[in-house]
Amino acid sequence: MAAASGVNQVVSGTTPLPATSSSTAGATIAGNFQTFLTLLTTQLQNQNPLDPLDTNQFSQQLVQFAGVEQQLRTNDQLASLITLQQTAQSTQALGFVGRTAVVDGDTATMTNAIAGWSLDIPTKANMHVSITNSTGQTVFSGSYPVDAGPNQVFGWDGKGNNGEQWPDGKYKLTTTATDPAGNPVAIVTRIHGVVSSVDLTQSPPLLSIGGQTYTISQIRSIVG
Repeated sequence: MAAASGVNQVVSGTTPLPATSSSTAGATIAGNFQTFLTLLTTQLQNQNPLDPLDTNQFSQQLVQFAGVEQQLRTNDQLASLITLQQTAQSTQALGFVGRTAVVDGDTATMTNAIAGWSLDIPTKANMHVSITNSTGQTVFSGSYPVDAGPNQVFGWDGKGNNGEQWPDGKYKLTTTATDPAGNPVAIVTRIHGVVSSVDLTQSPPLLSIGGQTYTISQIRSIVG
């Protein structure tokens, strides 16, 4: 079936703890550690020679001493791991700038009369699409035969069924489909756009795609 005017055919084509909380916890443990050490030393220096410290009690205090020291070291190691993870996330996020990413969603931003979505189509089907603007008005609709496959790109040049050019902005794509036997087919719709910038002040970093922000974990694939 030939594509309606203005539409490209579908073609084949994935917290850290706040620094203040970690620092406060470390400072509290360190303070307790120093207090414990001072009390233990004072106790040993001032014990009664005629009634010395019980051996079992002394051993228990030494165990406590070692446990507090180990907890301090563990916290330091965890803080280092968190820092390394944040650095790795930032480096990975910067690598996405300028790349075309696919993320979950059905609302894309049209820029310079170009909008695109990525579709996962499980089987050969006849697909009907409807595109609405931010007010819910239907600006385009059409039906197309499609083949099965992941990450199939559906592009729209912003022209309505009557040839009217719609302005840049956010547009939602809704799909329904049936297979050759008339059974409904579920199509997964994702946003297809260029990563324009990364906000490294957030944790995890936020990627800007079509005026909307996403985390790295929301990216399903990179297609360009």
